[in-house]
Amino acid sequence: MNAPDPLTRPAAASPRWHPAPLLRTLGPAFGTLLAPTPLPAVHWVARSDVLAAELGLVDWLASDDALPLLAGNALPPQGEPFASVYSGHQFGQWAGQLGDGRALQLGELDTLAGVQELQLKGAGLTPYSRMGDGRAVLRSSIREFLCSEAMHALGIPTTRALSVIGSPAPVRREGIETAAVVARVAPSFIRFGHVEHFAHTARDVAALRTLVDAVIDRFYPDCRDAPQPVLALLTQVSLRTARLLADWQAVGFCHGVMNTDNMSILGLTIDYGPFGFLDAFDPMHICNHTDQQGRYAFARQPSVAFWNLHALAHGLLPLMPGPQDAAIATMKDAMEPYKPAFADAMLERFRAKLGLTTAQDGDADLADDLLRLMAQDRADHTITWRALGRFSTAADAPNAAVRDQFIDRAGFDAWAQRYHARLQAEASIDADRQARMDRVNPKFVLRNHLAESAIQAARNGDFTETRRLLKVVQAPYDEHPDAPAAYAALPPDWAHHLEVSCSS
Repeated sequence: MNAPDPLTRPAAASPRWHPAPLLRTLGPAFGTLLAPTPLPAVHWVARSDVLAAELGLVDWLASDDALPLLAGNALPPQGEPFASVYSGHQFGQWAGQLGDGRALQLGELDTLAGVQELQLKGAGLTPYSRMGDGRAVLRSSIREFLCSEAMHALGIPTTRALSVIGSPAPVRREGIETAAVVARVAPSFIRFGHVEHFAHTARDVAALRTLVDAVIDRFYPDCRDAPQPVLALLTQVSLRTARLLADWQAVGFCHGVMNTDNMSILGLTIDYGPFGFLDAFDPMHICNHTDQQGRYAFARQPSVAFWNLHALAHGLLPLMPGPQDAAIATMKDAMEPYKPAFADAMLERFRAKLGLTTAQDGDADLADDLLRLMAQDRADHTITWRALGRFSTAADAPNAAVRDQFIDRAGFDAWAQRYHARLQAEASIDADRQARMDRVNPKFVLRNHLAESAIQAARNGDFTETRRLLKVVQAPYDEHPDAPAAYAALPPDWAHHLEVSCSS
């Protein structure tokens, strides 16, 4: 195996770097300056040309400078890579100090999409690696790369992925795997856990205030003029989180490890570990086999998010004036909008998925009853919703495409009569409704078995499937007539035995 090249700084032609990411500018208490650890024989696995175009980095990504920098084998033209410290609750238990154990923020970039942080995941040991090695493996890196871009294409707030780069360097997990690095992009990677760290682990109220002031000034400026900016921030984060969770539930996305250190202060989907999209609809589906108690089961995600907001509020408590009991009560009030916001967002998304253009009493029951039928018969989540877009209001239409997804045909027929009446009540036109529904009910999601097939090919040095799958999931509502039929079909039998854990 070739030794990695020593770290060099690439030419400063592009992109435009800021001297330091936001957290780095706040002081030494927020993390550690250190260089990435180079990898040998690095090579491209895949790149997101879509993201590169959105950022204005197409030419740079194709240049000779991009590969070594995004692999962690070169340094940015200015500034220093930085690993941040945070804490958090993991599976409901306080875990104490955590931090960027295998991630390094290279810096901030001026892009067509505004200022963005560029972070490398898998770039080597940091002071926060604990018992880890600071590396990521090819398997999990491909999954995160594909899902980051798939979620964005689904219209769900998320961190993004610019590239995944491989290396033959061995990494031990359950067995020996090979190393990889994902280049992640977001306006910020600040988490609930950053707030918790300075409130509970470091017990540094001055640093906590510095952090919260910076978050408000950069990302929530409207909160600055509120009577109590901290409360206003908590409310705004709660509202963003509510809408994010409605997005997840509507598309059947299971995060798998909703620890407070995996919750974004910006309401983004962050840290793709043991995630999964529902195949058969099962409200209590657990996508992370490490989660033996089912804390993060699909149906529990909205309540877990609210629990995490309580943890965030507790972290903000030292900044509140007055007696603690009164402060706790006002913070609970500040979070309370989460509940109606989630319910409203969920109903809005289900009306869209049903193709409805007006709001009428009984819409929530109509959606819930369809979900009960899907759960009873374990109907495929993605296929069923997409097929519902082909529902015809013509007399005696068989509607086989969606009806055939159910074992209980009589149960579906009874529901379909109610749906037919609801569509007639707003004079719905079939063709127009199908077009609308096809824009919110994807034909393609990143099913576990599709990702697994791409990973197995990549392990043999063939990245064709990863790149082909990327193009499809980046346009999940399109028909893609040239894509393999299996991409939109029921999963094969072997897919039911796939297990995904926190190991990466």
